[in-house]
Amino acid sequence: MQKTNRRHAIAGFAAGLMGFTALSGAAFAQQTTLSLFAPNDQAAVAYTEAMVTAFEAANPDINVEIEVGPGGTERDNMVKSRLATGTMNDVFVYNAGSLFQAINPLQTTVDLTNEPYMSTILGSFKQTVAASDGTLRGVPYGQAMGGGILYNKKVYEELGLSVPMTWAEFMANNAKIKDAGKAPVIQTFGDTWTSQLFILADFFNVQAKNPQFAEMYTRGEAKYADTPAAMGGFQKQADIFNAGDLNEDFGAATLNDGLRMLAMGEGAHYPMLTFAVGTIAQDYPDQLKDVGFFALPGDDAAVNGTTVWMPTALYISASSPNLEAAKKLVAFVASKEGGCDPWVKLNAITGPFLIQGCELPADVPPAVTDLQTYFTADGRTAPALEFLSPVKGPSLENITVEVGSGIRTPKDAAALYDEDVRKQAQQLGLPGW
Repeated sequence: MQKTNRRHAIAGFAAGLMGFTALSGAAFAQQTTLSLFAPNDQAAVAYTEAMVTAFEAANPDINVEIEVGPGGTERDNMVKSRLATGTMNDVFVYNAGSLFQAINPLQTTVDLTNEPYMSTILGSFKQTVAASDGTLRGVPYGQAMGGGILYNKKVYEELGLSVPMTWAEFMANNAKIKDAGKAPVIQTFGDTWTSQLFILADFFNVQAKNPQFAEMYTRGEAKYADTPAAMGGFQKQADIFNAGDLNEDFGAATLNDGLRMLAMGEGAHYPMLTFAVGTIAQDYPDQLKDVGFFALPGDDAAVNGTTVWMPTALYISASSPNLEAAKKLVAFVASKEGGCDPWVKLNAITGPFLIQGCELPADVPPAVTDLQTYFTADGRTAPALEFLSPVKGPSLENITVEVGSGIRTPKDAAALYDEDVRKQAQQLGLPGW
């Protein structure tokens, strides 16, 4: 764990030259120091430093000390321990969604529901930081990612194809792509986690047909095998295999192989998260403009939207003695000046911001521009299931490899995954399982 104490060194030196006695005791008393528990990934560290510098310039009576904490399980344990003992920093960055629910937010975080900036935050994010009583507890800290289909725009132009709005249209495009001698759909089972995208990215379509699925699923009242919409992701993966639409080396290819094939036009479609656009920008900059994005299609063109992986969120600890100053910092992060501009200046843009007024630069990759269009209309985004439910079976990626390789049928896969989920839900001690 790394801790950084930030001070206005230059301002302090200048004040010393003018005379220490000019600074009265009252001036010192007015200075408030906030502690921020921040993420440790490179992009977030750069953003945090820039954001705090801008905030302090606008609020000279507040000093922010940044503590860069660990990631992963170690961070989970540290956050839960500090919140349970009342020793958490004034403000802290942590997951939205199901992990947020696990920190007992009603008792450990501050209610932000009535803060004016909440009206500018997209509803798809707000539902992931809502406590059990519906109160809102956090604001976005970074960019969202879309889950769907990265596609080669040049291949589409050459073959006169249009972005599909239904699964039938997608399969028809695949047939034309295969006739042209290219792999319609890239799969990379050498990195088994990538096999899950047909299931995970299909959740928008599941929720569109079954709005209460996540709640019922968490209570053990809905299963994949008895919910046709939920089984649809397995069926889509089987459709692709049965049609012979995969790259020949799908069983051994890796993520990097898949991104190369996509960028170079060897394959037309790659089910993936938009974070991968950053890798394409780094490894294949000349082909970046050839890669676009569209949502994994469902059955109805009138109900077309994408599944979204939400950014982390900024919360105020209920034990903070500096509530008003902490609220000022959170409000700043929820603004264009604090929540968006520093990211744009410092980091690669791989997804949209979830704050109204945060426009993407004109030179962002086309795939990110494509993703942004889903956020401009109500009802075209849905959080991934993992943000709405703590239940996710650990064997999913192995099951989807089997379905995607023609080894297991969608019906058998759904039943097997239901059993995998049951064991995990029981380990979590969830009622109804």
